[in-house]
This record gives sequence, C-alpha cells and structure tokens, in this order.
Amino acid sequence: MSALLEVEGLETAYGSSQVLFGVTLGIAPGEVTTLLGRNGMGKTTTVRSVLGLTPSRSGSVRFMGHRIDGQAPDRIARMGLAVVPEGRQIFPNLSVQENLVAFAARRNSSNTPWTLERVYDLFPRLAERRRNMGNQLSGGEQQMLAIGRALMTNPHLLILDEATEGLAPLIREDIWRCLHTLREQGQTTLVIDKYVQRLIGLADSHTIIERGRVVWQGSSAALSADPGLWQRYIGV
Repeated sequence: MSALLEVEGLETAYGSSQVLFGVTLGIAPGEVTTLLGRNGMGKTTTVRSVLGLTPSRSGSVRFMGHRIDGQAPDRIARMGLAVVPEGRQIFPNLSVQENLVAFAARRNSSNTPWTLERVYDLFPRLAERRRNMGNQLSGGEQQMLAIGRALMTNPHLLILDEATEGLAPLIREDIWRCLHTLREQGQTTLVIDKYVQRLIGLADSHTIIERGRVVWQGSSAALSADPGLWQRYIGV
C-alpha cells in the first residue's frame, strides 16, 4: 500500500541551529502512527516542516503522491492535512459552534463527512457548551474543540500534537476514547504524545527521534517487547 504521507531525509534549521537531521517516516492510508521522543528532540519541528510552517532546508515531503515541501501552509491544509496544535489555539472570541463552522470543509470524499452533529455526538460536552465563547471553556473542553475543529475540515490526515498534555485524568480518557473511535472509522492519524502504553494499544507503528534523528521505527508489538527502548529514548 502506497503511503499517504512520505517524509524523506528531512533537514530543518532555525537560523544557524539545525534541528532535524534526515528525518524519514511514512504513513499509510487508514494507519495510526506516532512520533515519539523527549521534549525538545524535534517532534513539533517535524510537524511544522510537514505543514510548511517551518520550511525545510533539504529532503522531501509527499502527500497523496504530490510534493508539498516548499508549498504555502494554507495550500497544504486545503489538500486535506489538519493539525490539532500544541496549545489548542482556538478562537477565544468565537463561540464553540462558530469555531467549528468556521473550519467546515470537504477535503476528503468520505460518504460520512464530519458535521456539527457528528462532532457533538463525539463530544457531547461541546454540544452543551455550543453557545459559550472559546475563552469560557476549560482546558479539556478547548482540547475537544480543537479536535472537533480539525475534524470539521474532513481531512485525509489528522495530526495531534500533545493532545492529552495537561488534562485532568477524566478528560484525558475522553480524548483517548475519541482517538480509538477515529481509528475504528479509518481516520489516518499521526499522534505525538508521551503515554507510550496507551499509544501501543492505539497505533500501528511508531517512530522515535532523538536530537533530530530517527533512532527507531517499528510496530506496536516490537515497541511493547522492548520497554528498555522507552527508558532510553522516551522516559524522563
């Protein structure tokens, strides 16, 4: 099966400081994969480079068979690539419903597109708060809204950057439940998170990066069988 997203030899720098050194990864349609590593190792920079927010210096990024490195971020997004960013970045002066409607699009050909009703079914809390402004929501509700907003674009690929970071345990469980639902529905997803055991039960494959370099790639079964790997590259 050909990859939906193919990243080859990606090198990215901020000024004279190089952050990524030949990062390579691929995601097949319908697959859930993760990008793992300690803080500051280049995970978010990899995502930003894929999205065109931080231009790469060399390497290539292909999405649905097309080269997208060097393209403008808005053009990449319109191709059907959606991100739930670290920090959520919802509009504080728009209501929940306005935040969702503002991003409504049909970027894939699914027979069951994401609509307001489907997002509210996924996150009943948002339905209850649909008239509340973004700045009136709790952190967990804002995270639900950020995920719902990305789904409203009906993306081919959904990227979640630290979607459970800083959330109360009960809200975190809601997010994990959402991710499993999306997997069951065939949503291709790239997840960045620190809860390895939860990710093993969710994802098909994993990529670990250390200081901007890929140091391991493999299946959930392989990662589960080598907990020493977690301590070496992921544990604090």
